[in-house]
Amino acid sequence: MNFVLTPSAVKFIRMMLRADGDASSGFRLAVSPGGCSGLSADISVRAKPAEGDAVVELSGVKLFLPAESRLLLEGVTVDFADTAAQTGLVFHDPKATSCGSHTQKLVSL
Repeated sequence: MNFVLTPSAVKFIRMMLRADGDASSGFRLAVSPGGCSGLSADISVRAKPAEGDAVVELSGVKLFLPAESRLLLEGVTVDFADTAAQTGLVFHDPKATSCGSHTQKLVSL
């Protein structure tokens, strides 16, 4: 599995885990095909992974990733933006070719 979480994304995920979880909680990132970048996602804080989720620790955060997400995140950089135009996780996918952009915004919870 080869994807990157930027420091801003890690900070956002840690904030979500502190607000909605405990020390054993993880951040579930379920990515599916769709959107301009070719990706859309559903995020949540979970006490434990769902059946079939892989538990991946990256940059000090625990992620719960379904099988499809692990494939779709290959080569993707996950960032966080907090601007007037967007707030949430942003996926930079160099494989994306639609909409003239390589990013997909996901509004935070």
